[in-house]
Amino acid sequence: MAEVIWTEPALQELDAIAEYIALDNPAAARHVVERVFETTERLEDFPHSGRIPPELPDSVYREIVTPPCRIFYREDERRVLILYVLREERQLRAYMLESR
Repeated sequence: MAEVIWTEPALQELDAIAEYIALDNPAAARHVVERVFETTERLEDFPHSGRIPPELPDSVYREIVTPPCRIFYREDERRVLILYVLREERQLRAYMLESR
């Protein structure tokens, strides 16, 4: 059983996504956050259940998709580190180039 650990950037981005959704629909924002946490809980027992991101075919990173979010993580023997949450419609490569 792996321990799921959320990084600060992942939590901040999930919070930003929820705030944006809450502008129009607070209940929907709450539901998205609940679904994301429920989905990532399964990584405790099934850390390989996510896919390798199509943009990073030779990567050690994995992702799970819980619309409207892509949740990126990396796992080792004891931990699953939730590294980043990205809105589904954003392209990962474009985001990576922006941050450089």
